Amino acid sequence: MGWYFIRHGAWRRHMACMITAVISSAFFLVCYITYHVHIGEKSSGYTGWIAAIYFPILASHVLLAFVTLPLVILTLIPVFRRRWNRHKRIARWTIPIWLYVSVTGVFVYLMLYKWFPPPTL
Repeated sequence: MGWYFIRHGAWRRHMACMITAVISSAFFLVCYITYHVHIGEKSSGYTGWIAAIYFPILASHVLLAFVTLPLVILTLIPVFRRRWNRHKRIARWTIPIWLYVSVTGVFVYLMLYKWFPPPTL
């Protein structure tokens, strides 16, 4: 929605969406790390066609998730300095990666816990 709003000149709505996205993403990251520090990682145990789908998605999700946090920070810094052109230039890279990580994260969760839960989970 933030992308839609800025494209239509509604910068205040864009700002509200982006603040909400950053806060909710930061909250999720803290909860995710806290959970995995206490519970640990669990193997899916997938083999065959499920593994052929799951592991490439998981690998790309994890690698790009590590890229997303620094990109978000680098996208926010020009906002505080009111350097809109720099913000826009960096945001063009940040938003598709952030969206990919968000969507694949949900997909990984659904595969692991809902669609094909391994018997050990």
